[in-house]
Amino acid sequence: MLTWVNGELLNESEATVSVFDHGLTVGDGVFETVKVVGGVSFALGRHLARLGRSAAGLGLPAPDPVEVAKACEQVAAQATGDAVHRLRITYTGGFGPLGSQRGDAGPTLVVALAPAAPQPDVATVAVVPWPRNERGALAGLKTTSYAENVIALDRAAAAGASEALCADTRGRLCEGTGSNVFVVVGGRLLTPSTATGCLAGVTRDLVIEWCDAAEADLDLGVLDTADEIFLTSTTRDVQAVSAVVWDDGRRRELPAPGPVTARAAATFASRAGADPEP
Repeated sequence: MLTWVNGELLNESEATVSVFDHGLTVGDGVFETVKVVGGVSFALGRHLARLGRSAAGLGLPAPDPVEVAKACEQVAAQATGDAVHRLRITYTGGFGPLGSQRGDAGPTLVVALAPAAPQPDVATVAVVPWPRNERGALAGLKTTSYAENVIALDRAAAAGASEALCADTRGRLCEGTGSNVFVVVGGRLLTPSTATGCLAGVTRDLVIEWCDAAEADLDLGVLDTADEIFLTSTTRDVQAVSAVVWDDGRRRELPAPGPVTARAAATFASRAGADPEP
C-alpha cells in the first residue's frame, strides 16, 4: 500500500517521518480512523470535521481540507474488493525540539491504509480503575497521546476482554479505549454525555440520530444493571457486549445481542449502506 506523507504517495520503505516529529516525541498530534470498502470512505466528511476540531483543541494550525481530502481519496482508492480497510489520518505538530515547545517547521500529514481485522459479533469488556479526566486539556479530543488507552487495553486483555471501559473522575460511565458505549435501561437507549470527557464518536453520533438514543449522565454502576450493553466505533459499527468483568473478579453475562441492540445494528447497517456520506 502507498502512504501519503506530506504531499507525496510513497512506498512502505520510504514512508517515514523525522525522529524529531512532535507526534513521536511528545504525542503532539491528532488522528482519525475511517472505514473504507471498495475504495469508498464512510462518513469522511464527519471525520474530517472532527480532525479539524481536534487540531484546534490542541492548538495546531488548521489542516488544509483540500489537501487532506485529496490524500484520503488517493490512498483509499487502493482498497479494492469487499474487504474492510482502515484509513488512518495522522496530523502532528511536525519537526520540533526535544521538549514540549513546538518548532516552526509546520505540521506533518500522514494518510495510511491497511486491511481491518474482522470484528466478532460480541465482545467482553473489562472495567478498569483509571478514570478519564473530563476537565483535562485533551478531553473530547482524538489525539495521538494514547498511552492511557494502551495500558487500559492491556489490562482488559489480561482479564480475557477485548475492550476496556472507564469512568470519569465523578464516577460516571465514560467510554472505551477505542469505542463509545450504549446501555439499555428500562427500554431506553442511552449513552454517556460528552460532559464525561468521552469522544463524540462518528458512529456514536449516527446511532443517536438514527436509533432514538439519548445522552445521559450514567453512574458506572449501570453496567451492573443495564438490560443490554453495546459498543460503537468506526470498525465495530454496533457490537453487542456479552459479558462485563471487574477487577475484583466479578463477571456478568448479558444477552447478546438483545432486541434493542439487534435493531440498532440493523438500522445502522441499512442506513450506512444506503449513504456513504451521512
